[in-house]
Formats: sequence, structure tokens, C-alpha cells
Amino acid sequence: MSVTFPFDNSYARLPAPFYTRISPSPVSAPKLVALNEALVTGLGLDIAQLQSPAGVAVLSGSATPEGAEPLAQVYAGHQFGGFSPQLGDGRAMLLGEVVDANGIRQDIQLKGSGRTPYSRGGDGRAWLGPVLREYVVSEAMAALGIPTTRALAAVTTGQDVMREELLPGAILTRVATSHIRVGTFQFFAARRDLDPLQVLTDYTIARHYPDSDGPMALFAAVVRRQASLIARWVGVGFIHGVMNTDNTHVGGITIDYGPCAFMDTYHPARVYSSIDRMGRYAFNKQSEIIIWNLAQLATSLIPLMGKDTDASVKEATEVLHGFADLYRAAWLTEFRAKLGLTQAQNGDEALINDLLERMAAQQADYTNTFRALADGNARDQFTDPTVFDDWNTRWQARLVHEGTTEGEQQSLIRASSPALIPRNHRVEEMIQAAVAGDYAPFERLNAALARPFEDVSEYDDLKRPPTEDEEVTQTFCGT
Repeated sequence: MSVTFPFDNSYARLPAPFYTRISPSPVSAPKLVALNEALVTGLGLDIAQLQSPAGVAVLSGSATPEGAEPLAQVYAGHQFGGFSPQLGDGRAMLLGEVVDANGIRQDIQLKGSGRTPYSRGGDGRAWLGPVLREYVVSEAMAALGIPTTRALAAVTTGQDVMREELLPGAILTRVATSHIRVGTFQFFAARRDLDPLQVLTDYTIARHYPDSDGPMALFAAVVRRQASLIARWVGVGFIHGVMNTDNTHVGGITIDYGPCAFMDTYHPARVYSSIDRMGRYAFNKQSEIIIWNLAQLATSLIPLMGKDTDASVKEATEVLHGFADLYRAAWLTEFRAKLGLTQAQNGDEALINDLLERMAAQQADYTNTFRALADGNARDQFTDPTVFDDWNTRWQARLVHEGTTEGEQQSLIRASSPALIPRNHRVEEMIQAAVAGDYAPFERLNAALARPFEDVSEYDDLKRPPTEDEEVTQTFCGT
């Protein structure tokens, strides 16, 4: 059976400096672990084709379908504050692009498909754990309604990869509205290559912000998208873990799920990433560090903003300073909904922050506490329930002014506060089971997380925070 993709590869039509054309490296014994059938259909692809041996060969990089133009994209980036003038896809390759059922252009990319010119000494491969983690977490984020890359498929390769030990190799097929990063702009700006920088700017506007007129408008649009995105992350307790500029997507989607995590016990300065030793990308720093990343985008775009550099810098600075108000508004929208509030009133921000402070002091579970507000048992999440009671009295008084019924308020809370998240200990259990050849926990976790706002009794165990012995305190980069 042949495999057909309706490719239309716009990025491959950009000039040579944007990428290196390279084919994936074949693997010895590919086996399909998961296929996201709903996403397959939405992309206009054929489920049976992708499930066939020919399809698995494509998903493993062992065969290249007709119309594909495999390439590794180049970009730069600030990594933990230090600038690397050339990074790029070290273990990923863009097969091509398709236009989905909604008319949106989507990249189809293989991760773990072999060495590229940007591998920097790495093997270009991935092992099974990070592939399944990204599959689970990215699809969970999509189900939560948060802009994200998607997981189309996961395959094992039949070949081990060496990390600290031999581990089973795997490849993820990832789908994204593009893979254009802040670091992509930095690559050309750092070299003062203004012609390709202009090409990239025009391409990004056409692909992501067609209503924007020029680089300043593009920058303003990216600022707005990122303000919304980070507020959504915070609303569900998500910590990216490695918010380098090469992991900051200009289209405002979540990208590159490395040492990411969802909080269990709430602590505003929570860090899980094993490589974030100084807490640069802690939970409560995400809205600050994105400003720093956006400043790097502005710096890259300044040369295109007009001959009066001082005026351009001033205007871009004003746009960037507007992030704080945009983020605050998005944050308030998120958390008002989590309290069942639809109307804006003075004092709402203080009410929200007071609850968060009490949750932190009492080591309350982030997800379960907000969800329990709809059920009337949130006080049970506190080690000293009386700490909740005073706040609850003020919250109930605030709800009286809403003009909505108790049922409507509870429905709003349930629609904005998930019952299920991919808890770190469950993800780790799933990975360990899969390494041992048991994919049932992976399949069950995906099924549960596809309906995160529903209370499904068969998944009640997945709501439970970890015990002390189960707690995952560190998460690791997939490389």
C-alpha cells in the first residue's frame, strides 16, 4: 500500500540559508505504538495507510513519501541566558506541510529521526520515554484548549540508543502550525543578514498574522499571543521548564516538551527541570522570562522597522511594556472563571491571590483545589481547613454579586479547572511500563486526558496526587 500526503511545502521554497535538505535515517524494525486517528483525519490523511507497513516506514523515517521535501531548520537562541548563534533541528526533520480540514497549514515533522548538520555531536535519536511524554502532554494540552504542537504518531525503532544506559529508541511524528521560533529570527539578525530576515518576517506574517502590516505589527501580535498563552499555562499549573528563545514559538503555541511538568502541590516558585538549576524558568517566572524572550525578538526585528532606529526602539519598547497589562487581563480572565466569576469587580485580583497564598502555605494540590471549588469540598485540600474558611466567606459574598445561579457558577468552574492533568508520577509510571513492553498505562492515560474537564469514575485514581514515595521532583530533557 502506498502512502499519500497532500504536501504543499512552503518552507522548503524559502532560500537555502533557512535549512539543510537531509533525509531521515532508516531504522531496523519500526513498530507503531500509537496513531492519533482524529488528528490523522483532520489532516486529510488516511488511517489505514499510516497503519500499514508502508505507513509505519514513513513514520519511522525509513521511507520518504512522494512530495515530501525533508529538511532540518536552522535557528539560534538564548539558552538559559547564553546566546548560541547556531542551533537548529539536531534530531528533527520537517517532512513537509499539509493544509488541514480547517484550512490551516500544518508542519509534519519527525523527532528522533537521525543526525543533521545541527546535531552538535548528538546521535539525532530519541528514546521511548521523551517520545511518549511529549505525546501524552501535548495531546493533554490540546484537550485543555491550550495552543500547542500535536502528536500524530509514535513508533519504536527496534534500535537502542545510549544515554546513561541503553534505552529503546523511538520517533515522534509532530504536527505544528509551523516551527518558527524567536531563535529563527535571531539566527539572521545576529549575522546582519537582513535580506533573509525580511523574507522570514514576510513569511511569518503571511502564515501566522496575515492582518499584520510590517515588523512592528508582527511584534505586537506575537506579544499579544504570548500573553494569552502564558496565562493559559499558569491557569492549569503547567511549567515549561526550558523557556529558551529557541523554544518560544512566534505563532503563540506551546512547543518542545522537554523537562516540562504540571504542578501537584502548589508552590509559586516550583521548578522540576533538572537543567534549571537557578530557577530561571520556575512557575512564577514564566510571565517574566517571556518578556525577556520577546525583547530578543524585538531586537532582531529593529533593523527592519525603519531608518529611524531610535524611534523604532522606542515604539517596540512601548509595545513590550504593554505585555504586563495584556498578561494581567488574560490572567484575571483565567482565574475569575476558576472562581465561577463572569463579571469584573475591584478586589478580584486580591481575592485570587489570597487563595493562592493560602494554598501555598497549606501545601494544597493546585488542580484538585480549584476543581473542588465547584463541589463544595475545597477545604478538604488544606492541612488546616479553617484557613480556607475565612477566604470562602469572602468568596461566597463575591458570588452573590454575579447574577448567575449556583449551577452556572459550578459549571464555569468545571469548564475552566480540569479534573485531570498528566501528573508527573503517572507519566513516569507510564514510561516505565512502556519500557518493559506494557503500553496499557500509556493508552489509558491518553484516553483519560482526552476528556480533562469531565468527572469519569473509572479515572478517579488519576486525580490523586502522588504519595511521598511516588512524587517526581525532577524532570529531564529528552536529549
